Amino acid sequence: MKKQFISSINTGDLVDDIFMLSEKHLFQKKDGNNFLNVALTDKTGSIKGVVWDNVDQIIAGVTSGDFVHVKGSVSEYRGVAQLVVKHMVKCPDDSPDDSIEPSDFIPTTTRNIDKMFERLLQMTESVETGYLKALLNAFWNDEEFVGKYKTAPAAKKMHHAYLGGLLEHSLSMALLADGIANHYSGVDRDLLVVSSILHDIGKVREFEYKSRIDYSDEGRLLNHIVIGVEMIDEKIKTINAFPDEQALLIKHMIVSHHGVREFGSPEPPKTIEAVLLNYIDEIDAKVSGIRDFMASEDPGEAWTSYHRLLGRFFYRGNRKKDLSD
Repeated sequence: MKKQFISSINTGDLVDDIFMLSEKHLFQKKDGNNFLNVALTDKTGSIKGVVWDNVDQIIAGVTSGDFVHVKGSVSEYRGVAQLVVKHMVKCPDDSPDDSIEPSDFIPTTTRNIDKMFERLLQMTESVETGYLKALLNAFWNDEEFVGKYKTAPAAKKMHHAYLGGLLEHSLSMALLADGIANHYSGVDRDLLVVSSILHDIGKVREFEYKSRIDYSDEGRLLNHIVIGVEMIDEKIKTINAFPDEQALLIKHMIVSHHGVREFGSPEPPKTIEAVLLNYIDEIDAKVSGIRDFMASEDPGEAWTSYHRLLGRFFYRGNRKKDLSD
């Protein structure tokens, strides 16, 4: 059973355990000899590693996505812990069932998945527009889809990047949508809530998440927006007399929810509901990502370290509560 987790590994430690090989890149030194940069992960995080010796032998036996048995030592490189790998081999596919536990390697939501899904079903019942409720039920009656929807992550790194993350993110957005729709007059509440629930459904196929969280071939070639529109179109075709204009509007919600073309949306939001969906998505993703970042930092410090992507430090103050709750 796995005993060493990345979050507890420190400079100077010796490592001898199983990890997920999430990345490997071959390079050449100035003398022409090969070396290998790798990234190893488990449910607690990721650590960069380097292989200087037996590179050709190691690279021939392992592939990204493999469970690998690693031996090495941890040093510091440019202020960051780095694992110097001395030995790395793929774990046999026929390893005993108790030797590799997938939950040791893929982070999972701390919230109750069944309770979250039950809350979505309750929200489905609150939808008064018949054809939109029928659309949601077309997905909920698809057992294979429901299994994936309850399990899929919402991202690889940025926010809700864990099993159950898609469900958690979508439910949070639907609850926000319900409140915002009741605040502004003239907003189609049902369209906004249903789109919040379905906006990221393409992620059930954009990612593969059986042994690690990474992009599938379909995800890299199409992305979740294209996949999601296809999935919604397939379900709409099973619903009798679904209004053509409303089919266009809900597909526009999916197409535009990233806001601008630079962020992956083929079209920007062109309805009030689409504008709201974009901002609700950004709010939930940003808040979740920042809270997770804060929760991962030293609880004794008032300020976090520098968040490179968002370009700032975050003030924690004297908060004692786990900010990821």
